[in-house]
Amino acid sequence: MARLLKAAKLKVSSACIEDINWRASRSLDRALITTLAGGDWLCYARNLLITGATGCGKTWLACALAHQAARSGFSVLYVRAARLFDELQVAHGDGSFARRLVQLAKLDLLVIDDFAISPMGPAERNDLLELLDDCIGTRSTLITSQLPVKAWHTYLNDPTLADAILDRIVHSSHKIELKGTKSLRDNEGHAEP
Repeated sequence: MARLLKAAKLKVSSACIEDINWRASRSLDRALITTLAGGDWLCYARNLLITGATGCGKTWLACALAHQAARSGFSVLYVRAARLFDELQVAHGDGSFARRLVQLAKLDLLVIDDFAISPMGPAERNDLLELLDDCIGTRSTLITSQLPVKAWHTYLNDPTLADAILDRIVHSSHKIELKGTKSLRDNEGHAEP
């Protein structure tokens, strides 16, 4: 378990399901979180999409669920979307792209944080499609975003690729839309739901 948690590289390594603040007015569905904590969504290769305003606890909740997954024996990797696309661009340049996709596709859970926070170009859209295509039906992806899921098609700015990407992300996914405008960030800059 320690090896899995270290390999996960969680942004908030201390986040755990047991510490969720249920009193916060964030529209958290206790039954859904309990179900997700059980891990069946990972066994069935379902995705999880967490959306909401800045500071409402998306990253913290994603890390708590990823932490729970690692404690349950699943392989996990946390990465911010911008860094993932930068890494894949470098992999194209040095010839390791195919190998890196294989490595990512072997993970039980890939957490992509801060999706749609900056413009996405054709290369990033293609890389995202390739990555998701390798995982569909066999592995889970957890995506956090400030942008509501219904706006992702417009954000992707390419109708054909947007249809393909969203079919792979949204199909058979759980969705959590966190509410609230008051930031829950603590002194360390991490939100607590």
